[in-house]
Amino acid sequence: QVQLVESGGASVQSGGSLRLSCAASGYRYSDNTYCMGWFRQAPGSEREGVAANSMTGHTTYVDSVKGRFTVSQDNAKNILFLQMDSLKPEDTAMYYCAARPCRSGSWCQTCYAAWGQGTQVNVSS
Repeated sequence: QVQLVESGGASVQSGGSLRLSCAASGYRYSDNTYCMGWFRQAPGSEREGVAANSMTGHTTYVDSVKGRFTVSQDNAKNILFLQMDSLKPEDTAMYYCAARPCRSGSWCQTCYAAWGQGTQVNVSS
């Protein structure tokens, strides 16, 4: 059973950077059995996709974070990262990582079989 734990959320000023981590247990990222996604949910808003990778290893980003956010992974430590640069107040949200079967669509939230508990990011102007 895949279990995911996010960390790295914090309060930062606009223009700052954060790196979120998603540690997995019960699964090795290097196995590429699952495809991973990062999602976020702001208060009063629906959860939205931020970034997701595919079976080919390509990562897709939502337009609002393109050029600012980057997904990477450390296979040795079995951690998935979301590097967030040039943060804006509208990036304020709870951030989640999740795992899905790669055959399903990147933004199909119901397709994700495992979710972390989330880590809070607050960006002040």
